[in-house]
Parts: sequence; C-alpha cells; structure tokens
Amino acid sequence: MLAALHDRDGRGRFGGRARLGIPGNADDWASVARQLTEGLVKGSERRGALPESIVAFLCQDPKDGESAREVMERLRPLAQLLRTACGAMDVPVIEALCISDGRFWSYCCPSAQCCPSDGTPMGLPGTSVLAAAATYAGLQIRGSLREFRARLIPWETAAALEQESALNAVSMALIPRILEDESRTVVATETLDLAHRVMRRFADATSTAGAPGVSGVSAVSGAAGVSGALAADLRDDELLPHDEAATLILGLQDRTTRDRAAEWMEGDEAGPALRLWRALARRCVGPYGEHAAAPLTLAGWVAWSSGDELEAREALAMALGADPGYLFARLLHQACNEGLDPESIRRCLRKERVDRAGAEMIASSASSASSPSSEASASAVDAGGGSGPASTPSTRVASRRRRKPRSTGSAESRPGSRPSGTAGTRRPRSTADGSPAPEVPTRASDGTGSGTRSRRGAGRHGTKQGET
Repeated sequence: MLAALHDRDGRGRFGGRARLGIPGNADDWASVARQLTEGLVKGSERRGALPESIVAFLCQDPKDGESAREVMERLRPLAQLLRTACGAMDVPVIEALCISDGRFWSYCCPSAQCCPSDGTPMGLPGTSVLAAAATYAGLQIRGSLREFRARLIPWETAAALEQESALNAVSMALIPRILEDESRTVVATETLDLAHRVMRRFADATSTAGAPGVSGVSAVSGAAGVSGALAADLRDDELLPHDEAATLILGLQDRTTRDRAAEWMEGDEAGPALRLWRALARRCVGPYGEHAAAPLTLAGWVAWSSGDELEAREALAMALGADPGYLFARLLHQACNEGLDPESIRRCLRKERVDRAGAEMIASSASSASSPSSEASASAVDAGGGSGPASTPSTRVASRRRRKPRSTGSAESRPGSRPSGTAGTRRPRSTADGSPAPEVPTRASDGTGSGTRSRRGAGRHGTKQGET
C-alpha cells in the first residue's frame, strides 16, 4: 500500500492511497510496483496536486513455518522496486515499512537502535504515530489478515464435498435455463427471491454467540475456538443449506442478476446482504473456485458502500484472484483504491431500481386495463355472431356507421345510389329490379344482427321520401 503525503505551509497531511495485493510470483513485482505508483501519482495529479512524498507499507502474514522476519526479508526486493518506481516519477519514498505478525520493520532506517532486527511491536491504534498512520491506511485494525480472509475463503473440510455435490446437481438443471433467453428472466427472479428469503432468515437469526440449539456449527466448518466474527459466520453457514447455496452461486453468474443484487447496498439490506455474500464465497469449493468472483465482488461493494474500505479492498482483491478478468471487480477495485466516493455508484443503482419499479408498475397497469376488453372480445367470439348482449355494442356502432353516409347526402342522390354498390347489395328492398325484401332477415341471421336494424332505418327513410 502506498500513501501520498502533502506538505502545505509546513503542515503535513495524508493524500491519496493505492493498495494492491502482493503477487505470489516475484516476477510480477516490477510491473505491480510501476502500476501502483502511476495510479497514485496520476490520481493525485487529477485531484489537483502531486504528492510531496510517499510512505510504502508492505503487509503480509507469515506462511506456515515462516517467521515474520523472514517475511520482511522476502519482501525486501519489492520494497526496493517501489522506491525505484516512485523515484522515477520524481516523488521520493521517505519510509518503507514491512508489517507482519504484529511487528514492523523499516527498509529505510539502518540504525539497529531505532529499528531492531527483530522488529518493533505494533502499538494499539491511537497510541503512536505509526499506529495512527496504519489506522488511516486501513491496516490490521481488526485482527490478523489471516483471520479476516478466513471469512471469505472456500471451505476445505468434509462439508466441502457435500457442497460440491450440490453444486454439480444444481448446475445440471440451472445452467441450461440460464442460457435460454426465454427462461433466463424466470431464473433471475427465482434467484433474487431466494436471496431475499435467506437474508430475512439471517436477519431473524439469534445473535448470541454459541447459542444452544445451533447444532452442527463446528461440524460444518471444522473450526473451534474462533473469534466472534467467525462464530457468527459459522451460524450463517448453518442457516444456509447446500442446495440453496448452490442455486444462489450459480444464479449470480448471470450479470443482470448480479447487478440487481448489488442494489442491496445500504440501510437494513446491507448487513444481511454482506453476510450472504460472505457465506456464498465460502461455498465456492473445489472446481467452483472461479464462481466466487461474483459473491466476493458483491461483498466488496457492500463493504465499500458501508464505509469499510479494508474489507472492500480485500474482498475485491480476492475476487480478482478468483477471476482476474472479472470486469465488475476490476472497476470497483480501481475506484476504491483511487479514493472515489461510492455515492456516485449508489445513485446509479438507486435510479436503476426506481426505473425498473416504475416500468413494472406501468406494465401491470396496462395488463389490468387490457383484461376486460379481452374478456369481452372472447364473449363476442363465443356468441357466434348472434344478437345476444355481447354483440349489441358492435351492432350499434356498425349501424351508426352505415346510416351516417346516407344522412349526409342530398335527397336527390339517395334514390340513385341504392340500385348499385354495396348499399344496394345489402338492402335488396332498395334495388332497382324490385327484388323482394324477405331475403333481408335471412342475411341478417348470418351477421351480427346489424342488418335488421339498418333495414328498418332504410325503410323509415324511404317512407318519408315517398310522403314528401
């Protein structure tokens, strides 16, 4: 992690920060050092001022069988690469520290009296200048990094085999439905509804650590004597069956479903959502490790939105470790490292949620409004063109439409218009050859009944003309 320092009017202050996980392959350290330095310096320049200097923090817990001092020596080449990269951009590194297993070493101070070879114990937050700097940087303020990552890493116990079997079974049924355009929306709705139910289950669960009646907690994870945070995670594991976890993990692989789940980022939804994403990340076992990118990214986003940048950066870094090409995690990780305000992303997600709710409301109203007319049309079709109640409105409209052209014409033109054309065909009584009128009821019985009303109207007009 790099922290920029500014010195205005003789008063030092912290500037931007840039943080990135330490690659396991030392061959990648040079490119990482260059990338991290450029991101911090150019980000500070965009915000208005180049940093006067930089402090570098290298933080890593010892591996199995490794001491904290050995970690410091192993990371010394990376510290030198960071100092060189910063110097190339005309920003000096005034201090480079290695923090491991509760102790710190300086790579810049050669004095054994000031910086002993065994390291200096870390003070509690707020008890020293270094502790204050580490607190600002978000370093080791809630236990070791190993304990923190344990909340997000997949299971490695016997229960992992059961979870893998559930993932295999669910994937055979769910993946084909996600790939089909017609059923993808249905799968998304089912996934989000299930996530809501699990979140409510978490919210309603007891918060008492080690409460009796929560059986099988230790058996699920195979852990004992863990901290309060891990005990809470174990209770969440007990509340989440294998098949539901598999359904959620696979459902979140759909980008649209994942984006909608990202809307649970604040208020009463944020806490249960973060617990759910952690639990799902722990269930991405065996060959499904790459599937953890989605829940880890969601966990990082909710943590960042809630103000916990430490957990956000770690979760997003783990998401990129699971899938280096996961774009959502890359964008959030970059934004978080550059110190951007998550409110801009929250506004976009809120708007998307409101717009979707409005569209669903309009669609529901339109569906409700179209239902009566559809039923009326179906009744008219079932009537078979008879003169029942269902055909009355259309009969009147048709009758009015036929009478209107004749009423608007002149009295001299009406008799001449009847012998030919459609009107003459529909009304045999008006034809020039004087064909009998009894055919009219027969034709009317084949229609909707409008022929009878039209014939009567024509008769009334004809009588008036004769009298005139």
